[in-house]
Amino acid sequence: MRPPADIFPNKSNISRVSPQSPTSRCDPLRPPTSIWIGGILGVFFRCPQNRRYPQMALKELEVKYATKRKRPYKLSDGEGLHLLVQPSGSKLWRLKYRFDGKEKLLSFGKYPVVTLAIAREKRNAAKLLLDQGKDPAEVKKQAKKQRIALKQFEEIARAWHANRVEGLDPAHAKRVINRLERDVFPVIGTRPIVEIDAPEILDMIRGVEARGALDIARRLKQGVSQVFRFAIASGWASVDPTLGLNDALKPKPPVKHMARVPLTEFPKLVQAIFAYDGDDTPRRREITRDALLFTLLTWVRTSETRFAARDEFEDLYGPNPLWRLSPERMKMEREHLVPLSRQAAAIVQRRLKATNDVFLFPGAKPGKPISENTMIYACYRMGYLHRQTVHGFRGLGSTWANEAESYKPDWIEMALAHEDEDEVRGAYNSALYLSARKRMLQDWADMIEKRGMPGQAGCIDSGAEAAEVANLPAHPRYHGLRLVTRDGTLLHTP
Repeated sequence: MRPPADIFPNKSNISRVSPQSPTSRCDPLRPPTSIWIGGILGVFFRCPQNRRYPQMALKELEVKYATKRKRPYKLSDGEGLHLLVQPSGSKLWRLKYRFDGKEKLLSFGKYPVVTLAIAREKRNAAKLLLDQGKDPAEVKKQAKKQRIALKQFEEIARAWHANRVEGLDPAHAKRVINRLERDVFPVIGTRPIVEIDAPEILDMIRGVEARGALDIARRLKQGVSQVFRFAIASGWASVDPTLGLNDALKPKPPVKHMARVPLTEFPKLVQAIFAYDGDDTPRRREITRDALLFTLLTWVRTSETRFAARDEFEDLYGPNPLWRLSPERMKMEREHLVPLSRQAAAIVQRRLKATNDVFLFPGAKPGKPISENTMIYACYRMGYLHRQTVHGFRGLGSTWANEAESYKPDWIEMALAHEDEDEVRGAYNSALYLSARKRMLQDWADMIEKRGMPGQAGCIDSGAEAAEVANLPAHPRYHGLRLVTRDGTLLHTP
């Protein structure tokens, strides 16, 4: 640095500073107004006032180990974000910013609930709002008002459902909201969620149990509990009153299966259906016989066969004939697809040619399907009163498929249009297994076709009543079965 006397040669009264003297860090001198070296250093040597040095960001350990002092103090992280350390030891995140020319302060919460990383995310979000011309404090205030206003159970339940609907199977998502709309909202939908208690929820569930829907009652309890947990996380509630209600719910009764014959008598049942002649006219007999066979081939419920309509069938003459049942037609309120076997497709083709009615199996009156008793009365006429029901056809098919040990349980349950007992798994599993189910139902149909031929009845002497019936198609899964006719004639040995 040059001495002042060298810079200002006309000022003889300025002392020369030795080059060995310590040099200043300041910028070059301004013209002097004082003759004393102290004045020169104090007035003529000045550092720039607007120089900014980079702000050092906080580290997590600095925040964690910041100790309390007698007075509040701040630890700055930059861009207006700082940690206010109180004399009590509490640590509060604050953001200082300017909006419309005014300095404002925004609170982000306490450390360590709000970590350094979260505080920075909140700062960035606030900066984004400022860039959009919005006041972060005002936006936060409006959001709080909305949370306070959204306190009725139905509003929160719909917000909960909307929050998770994209991750669910569409049919399952619809079933969940339908249950709430049918059984929950009319009872507690308009009630403030913070005022709903356990006895009130139990009374609502009792109403569902009273109509015998015990499974639905348990699912409703699970759904209401999830709504409360969502409300707690959102700040709209503090407790879940459904906790502890499980012991107060009615237990499920033992499953009562519809009457059905053992598989050893199945060939006789099939032949009785093929030979059915119990109705008054040939046309009514043919419709009833086809309805029975179609139900047996497809494993559907009685009502689903009765209301089968011509516009529900696809690709009847193609390689993949399909029966598409809408959710409104199904017990589980979800669309059900039935891959048709060759024999089932033939029945549909025959019925469509035989009638112009909208229903596949028309009743005695035009525009009406067969009655709900047509098929069950046919079973009675064939001699199966209290021994075989139409719904029991499903049990026969399920038993056959499970005993064959060649078909996965998921295929069987999907063919029966059963809902997954594991609700979480069912919510995310949208597999249809169409190809696998088509193969399974075709094997079933081939076996039924052989059983309906005269002289083909048989039984199995294999030590298990619910095993396959006689004269099975050649397939590796039948290896090891000893097949005999009823008179003891040996048909096949392993």
